[in-house]
Amino acid sequence: MIAHVEPFHATTIGRLAYELAAQGRSVIHLEYGQPSTGAPAAAIAAAHAALDAEAGGYWESPALCARIARHYDEAYGVAVSPDQVLLTCGASPAFVLALSCLFRPGARVALARPGYVAYRNAMRTLYIEPVELPCGPAQRYQITAAAIDAMDPAPDGLIVASPANPTGTLIASEELAAIAAVCARKGIAVISDEIYHGLTYGDPAQSLLQHLPDALVVNSFSKWFSMAGWRLGWLVVPPRLIDAARARIANLFLTPPVIAQHAGLVAFDARAELEGHLHTYACNRELLLAALPRLGLQRIAPPDGAFYIWADIGHLTDDSLAFCRKLLADTGVATAPGVDFDPVDGHRFIRFSFAASTPEIEDAIERMVPWFHAAGGNGEAPAVCHNPGRPDNAAATAY
Repeated sequence: MIAHVEPFHATTIGRLAYELAAQGRSVIHLEYGQPSTGAPAAAIAAAHAALDAEAGGYWESPALCARIARHYDEAYGVAVSPDQVLLTCGASPAFVLALSCLFRPGARVALARPGYVAYRNAMRTLYIEPVELPCGPAQRYQITAAAIDAMDPAPDGLIVASPANPTGTLIASEELAAIAAVCARKGIAVISDEIYHGLTYGDPAQSLLQHLPDALVVNSFSKWFSMAGWRLGWLVVPPRLIDAARARIANLFLTPPVIAQHAGLVAFDARAELEGHLHTYACNRELLLAALPRLGLQRIAPPDGAFYIWADIGHLTDDSLAFCRKLLADTGVATAPGVDFDPVDGHRFIRFSFAASTPEIEDAIERMVPWFHAAGGNGEAPAVCHNPGRPDNAAATAY
């Protein structure tokens, strides 16, 4: 039997957006979680130098593995050996690699709903059963230790993402420690998706390795380093899985692009430039939060990190995919339908990415305000729920 995999509807919206652009329409891309900024200048220069100096081949950079290992010590105070770092062609192969190292077909792996669409679909491709736990405003759209502890039977595995896609929510340090304790006690294997680390607007994100050294950690250069098109990521595995992971990566994926590896090594030292990107995202975030009342969007997830706003549009539609298609056709603003991230309740949600340039965000807001009003938005202020560790936003506050 061939596994059934649902489409990634945001890519459908993206294709329609590019078709409109090819017809001469002005299109603003808020559907993809990709930075509008490019790779750091020094990283691009290093790539040019590598392209001129060598032919390239199947190669894994020992220097880059060592630099990533050092990053865990510098950022989290966690000791990671360079041998535990496996370089991949982005986070997606790293996630598939992690799943294949940990779980047999038929294994049950828990994850939050809403959550990144590829978690669910990659597991189904590998005949692993995704067990989605509904996470709403009361849980700040995040998995909790209590929810995991209450599962009977306990799952074989757990996917954790903090900050999360599509909500941008963080798991508090105490809760992350509690999740790790439950998983350690019950023998639940954990994969932590940390691709949005560095992109937070208050408290920094913690690595699960600070609480659970046996966890597998996925990350990449696509988000914080602004290098999505370079297809470079990594997986951190515990020592017991190094041989198994290397056997799989050699047979399934080989190595990432040589040029990307040279650029990635240099990107680690481009902190000032990357912090400038974070400042842009923070400005864009504030612009969108302030615009939500004008759009009539009253209920959103707390955007603690990443570059997304997850908004309830249930007062306007029960078909988020059709809603996004119509919004794109009428305004040229592309957004992601909630059904990608939540197959149960996502029909009444939409995801905005604010990783575009600030002028694009401003333009998108001005296009969307009259459109949302015509669609039935009432322009009332969003419902208020205090967000721990962050001052209230007077214009728009998450619930």
